[in-house]
Amino acid sequence: MPDRRRLGLLLVAALVVGAGVVTALLGSGTGRAEACAFDPRRPFSYEGDQNRVLYLQALDAASVNALVPNDPFFSLMPVRRGTRGARVDGAPFIPATLLKAIAWVESNMTMAQPSVRFESVGDGLVSFDCGHGIMQVTTGMTVPLGSNNQASPRQASIATHFAYNIARGAQILVEKWNAAPETRPIAGADTQSDPQIVENWYFAVWAYNGFTGPGATISNHPADPIFGGFPHPAWRCDGTQARNRFPYQEIVWGCMARTELRGGRPLWEPLQASLPNMQNPAIFQALSPANFVFPYSAMDIPTPQPAHLVQRPTIPGDIQSRIIGSPLFEAASRSVTINLKDRTTVQTVRVPVRNTGTGILTWQASVSDNFLIVNPPAGAAAGSGIPCAANSCSAELTITVNPTLLPAARAFGTVTLTSPTGGTATIRVDVSAEFEIGTPGTSRAP
Repeated sequence: MPDRRRLGLLLVAALVVGAGVVTALLGSGTGRAEACAFDPRRPFSYEGDQNRVLYLQALDAASVNALVPNDPFFSLMPVRRGTRGARVDGAPFIPATLLKAIAWVESNMTMAQPSVRFESVGDGLVSFDCGHGIMQVTTGMTVPLGSNNQASPRQASIATHFAYNIARGAQILVEKWNAAPETRPIAGADTQSDPQIVENWYFAVWAYNGFTGPGATISNHPADPIFGGFPHPAWRCDGTQARNRFPYQEIVWGCMARTELRGGRPLWEPLQASLPNMQNPAIFQALSPANFVFPYSAMDIPTPQPAHLVQRPTIPGDIQSRIIGSPLFEAASRSVTINLKDRTTVQTVRVPVRNTGTGILTWQASVSDNFLIVNPPAGAAAGSGIPCAANSCSAELTITVNPTLLPAARAFGTVTLTSPTGGTATIRVDVSAEFEIGTPGTSRAP
C-alpha cells in the first residue's frame, strides 16, 4: 500500500478541538493561531523512518511508563480504576494499540511537515491551533512558558523530540481518563473500569479530541443527529470518508481495526474493539444528548461487548538507551560580525548545532535583543544509533538582523543556545550599519 504519510492532515478541518487534534497543512498564508509557543517560526524536529519503527517502540514504552519513567514531568501517572465513588490509583497503563491508533489519527504518526523526508530534520508539524508533533499536543503549547516570553525547555522537547511528544500525549490521555467521575463519565461500570480493557477508554478518547456534544462547533457525541442514524458505518481509515461525519472516538476505533500496511504487513497488530451499542436501550439512554450535562454523572455505561483485555507489551531493557540515549551538545561559543550595507539586503550567519552523542538532542535559541532573529527557534540533532539520511540529521541555526529595529549604527547582541540535556553556547553578534538609523521599534520583525 502506498505511504499515505499525511492523509489525515489533508482532510481535517472539522476536527480541531481539544488536547490532541488532527493537524492541517500550514503554509505561510494559513490563518493559524497567533500565540503558539514558537510563533511566528516553527521549531525543527527529527522525522523517523518510514516504517515508524522508533515511534512504535516509543509508543509501546510510553503505554507502560517505560519511556521516561524517572522524569518528574514526562513520566506517566497512575491510572485510576473502579466504579463511581470507589476509584483508586493503579499502575500506569494504556493499551498500546489504542495509543498507536491515536497517533495515526492525529498525525499519521509523524513529527515533521510533509516536505521533510524520513530520517532527517526539518520543519516540525504544528497545526493551526498549536498542536505539535505525533500526538498533536496542544495543552501547554499555546503560549510561550519560558522566560522573556520565549518557549520553555519542556515545550522545546515536546515540539522537537518524538519521545517527549509521545510521553506528553500519553499523559494527556490518562488525564482525560482520570477526570472520571468528577468531570467525566465512566465506561466499564460493570468491570471496575479496568484500564486493560480497550473499550473502557471510550470516554477518555472522546475527551482527547474534545468532550463536546450537540451544539458545539465540533461535536463528538455519537447521538448527535449530524452523524446520522444507528449503526454508524465503520471508519475505514483509508482516506475515502469525510472525517466530519464521524465522532473522533469512532475514527480511532476504525484505525485500531484497520492498521496501515507497509510491505503488505500492518504497522501494528490490529484490534477490532467494540463501540457502545446504541441500539441497546440502556446504552442509548445513558448516551442521550439530554444527559450531556456537566458533570455527566448520568452517562456511565457498562463495558461495550465483546470486550478486549490487552496485556502489557514486552519492552526491551535497553529501550531508553536506544530512544533517549545520551545526547551531547556541540555548539561552541563564538563571536560573529554582520555588516549591513543598506536596509533591504539581508545578512545572515549560520551556526551548526550537532549531537556527538547518541539519541536525539533537543535545543533552543534565545536572543538578547529584538533586532536579532533566529531560525529555527528550537531544533533537534540525531546522534549515533539514530537512522539518518546523509547530511540531514542536524540543523544549522540561522541568525538574521532586522535593520529597522537597530537602536544605533553599531549594536551588540547575543544569541544563547541551550539544550535540556545540558550545555550552553553564547554567540556574540556585532552589527554595524552603513546607513542612517531611524527611530527603533517602529516595525515588526519579519
